[in-house]
Amino acid sequence: MSALTSGTQQALDIVLHTLTRPGDVLAVGALTYPGIKLLFSAHDLDLAPIPVTATGPNLDALDELCRTCPVRAIYTIPTVHNPLGWVLDREQRDRLAALARSHNCLIIEDGTYAFLEPSPPPPLQALAPERTFYVAGLSKNVAPGLRFGFAVLPDRHLEPATSGLRTAAWGPRVSSPHSPSAGSPTERSPAWRKTAARRSRPTSPRLRRARQHGHHGTPGLIHPVARPEAVPVPRSLATVLAEKGILVSTADAFATGPHRPRALRLALATPPRDVALRCLKDTIDTIPP
Repeated sequence: MSALTSGTQQALDIVLHTLTRPGDVLAVGALTYPGIKLLFSAHDLDLAPIPVTATGPNLDALDELCRTCPVRAIYTIPTVHNPLGWVLDREQRDRLAALARSHNCLIIEDGTYAFLEPSPPPPLQALAPERTFYVAGLSKNVAPGLRFGFAVLPDRHLEPATSGLRTAAWGPRVSSPHSPSAGSPTERSPAWRKTAARRSRPTSPRLRRARQHGHHGTPGLIHPVARPEAVPVPRSLATVLAEKGILVSTADAFATGPHRPRALRLALATPPRDVALRCLKDTIDTIPP
């Protein structure tokens, strides 16, 4: 069953309200969506950072954490990760689902950018439906101002989730996982697919240009159609770029542990193409050898 919310952030909030108690431990990537950090703090939860690689979270480290610590849930973005852009393959997803089962952990799967991947492996919600909470919304794939989200829940958690929605917004909305307006993680309406495809198209030429502007062999972590790109850089670069009127996100916003990588997150999709490419070139040219 699905609970309909006012955006993905509220969906995450309701899921945490339903699943957790203050002091619970949640495993999360060492770099992740900044909004989840705010929610963890608001719910007084303990974050357990998991080391990340260029292709996904370090699942050996996650296994070890779950063996030594009472992890309540694992927060993950398996399809077009924010900010690193990876897509976990089927083997990684199967192992993650198996780890959650063996350690009796719940999974919170964030599908905000999943629409950008044309042929993703099955979502974790399909691989471990009894313990996975899938959240997503329509602000990224349809329109930024459309504050509509949903959470696909295991049936046994539906009642406390709708109670939490009633407390937060008065008037919870519940649908089947095949709601024609938002759909399930695995089935979308033709209209949704058409809109999502249109939303993803403008990004690819910019990313091709980003690769062409590669500087000093500096590697970037990038998905073929993703909107952000993470590029390792000196920490002071964000200040230099701000003086030029180019605002970028540093790794501090995404880091959940003490280690802060020297990196920027470049968002290339929103400005007009000529502006985005000019800012990209200025950014790359500012990176020292």
